[in-house]
Amino acid sequence: MSLVLRNLQSVIPIRRVPLRARIELLRNILGIRQFDLGVICMDNAGIQRLNRTYRRSHGPTDVLSFPFHENLRAGAVPQPESRDDFNLGDLFLGVEYIFHQCRENGEDYYDVLTVTAAHGLCHLLGYKHSTAAEWQEMYRKEKLTLEALNKVAGTSLQPLTKNLFG
Repeated sequence: MSLVLRNLQSVIPIRRVPLRARIELLRNILGIRQFDLGVICMDNAGIQRLNRTYRRSHGPTDVLSFPFHENLRAGAVPQPESRDDFNLGDLFLGVEYIFHQCRENGEDYYDVLTVTAAHGLCHLLGYKHSTAAEWQEMYRKEKLTLEALNKVAGTSLQPLTKNLFG
């Protein structure tokens, strides 16, 4: 199904072709190409508004995930009952936040966007990281996903949650 990639900000330039290509690779690896997915790029003000509204957290963030299929067991692929249910959900990427983090840490912007998208996709598939046990499960999934991507794309990406509970 379709991948809708929207850029709702003008602060940070976005090269859609490489971002789309990597997200499509992630969808293939995760076995979720049959689902619609929205990826929306936001500036700090936009992602901060969403973060405050939906997470009661003040400040910008790197990614917010809004699953179409709520309460999905971690790692379960949704089982649509109708054609309208072939939707995975939406990822909101805080591209301005990510860009500034990359500049501070000397990281490649598109690599971090890819890792952040992988993290968000794991959330859409029911993974969480509220506890150490949940984190371990999510970390394993992100690691396997990124290892598969690394083989195909010739990258060396590591999970976003690498040091969350370490």
